[in-house]
Amino acid sequence: MCGIAGWVSYGGEVKARRDVIAKMTETMALRGPDAKGIFIDRHVGLGHRRLAVIDLAGGVQPMQAEEEGRVVASLVYTGEAYNFVELRDTLKHLGHRFKTCSDTEVVLRGYLQWGDKIAERLNGMFAQSGTWRPRSCF
Repeated sequence: MCGIAGWVSYGGEVKARRDVIAKMTETMALRGPDAKGIFIDRHVGLGHRRLAVIDLAGGVQPMQAEEEGRVVASLVYTGEAYNFVELRDTLKHLGHRFKTCSDTEVVLRGYLQWGDKIAERLNGMFAQSGTWRPRSCF
């Protein structure tokens, strides 16, 4: 299973702590030997170590959802959504577009559609450290 890490601080700049997020993520190298990734924004840092299972090329994390050229959400996720194909079909009918064949993107787009209620729709095994939206979106 993959490894996830996160840090949110509205009282300071997390961007200045990139090295700490990188070290947090690196400690999980044995949990995710296939890839690693970090997303840093002003008040949030997300780290991910990947054990690739579904969509080896497209499931890179942290994964961002963009609208009109700006990041509206970022996700680090570990697990597997067994029903991601059905959820993808539902989300496509609701107007969502997908760039990958990854269950991660389905979870991210599902969060944008249903918020926290996406967890009630998932069939599988998963953990979620962070789904982040810029503060202006709250």
